Amino acid sequence: MSLQLPEVLNHFNLYNEAEKLIGLTGDVELPELNMITDTLSGSGVMGEIEDPVTGAFESTTIKFKWACLHRDLFKLVDTTQPTQLTLRASLQCMDTATGYTDYYPCKIVLRGKAKTVNLGTAENGKKMECETEIEIMYIKVVLNNETLLEVDKLNFVYVVNGKDMLEKIRAQI
Repeated sequence: MSLQLPEVLNHFNLYNEAEKLIGLTGDVELPELNMITDTLSGSGVMGEIEDPVTGAFESTTIKFKWACLHRDLFKLVDTTQPTQLTLRASLQCMDTATGYTDYYPCKIVLRGKAKTVNLGTAENGKKMECETEIEIMYIKVVLNNETLLEVDKLNFVYVVNGKDMLEKIRAQI
């Protein structure tokens, strides 16, 4: 049976609404999704278990660096309206049966508000390495045209591999 062995992110672009953002250094720190947990302990439990609360996530951010101060950096810092960002990537893989190289699309859609803006360092002949950090309220991950994850903190949506993780909870409240 032939499998696609993931190799590398071949190339990506980051878009703000429909415009490609320019001036990025190529370093984007994607969000880390940490679920809120509570400690389960007591009679019948040997010790403690950190149990995730379904659909509840800690603060989640995305960070990216800019080569220098640029107009696109400041388009993202209006905290009165959320920014929608779309990362489009081509992921390189190898067919395990044949050894052939192939590619599959990756799209990550994020919506949030600027949390921090680091204007970087001023040094002659060097990149300034400015940084923007956005607090994420919405994220959707699509691999090879299949939605694998969708989290919308403001609208009570948490879907993994097509499974609505909050369906039963919504029906009960």
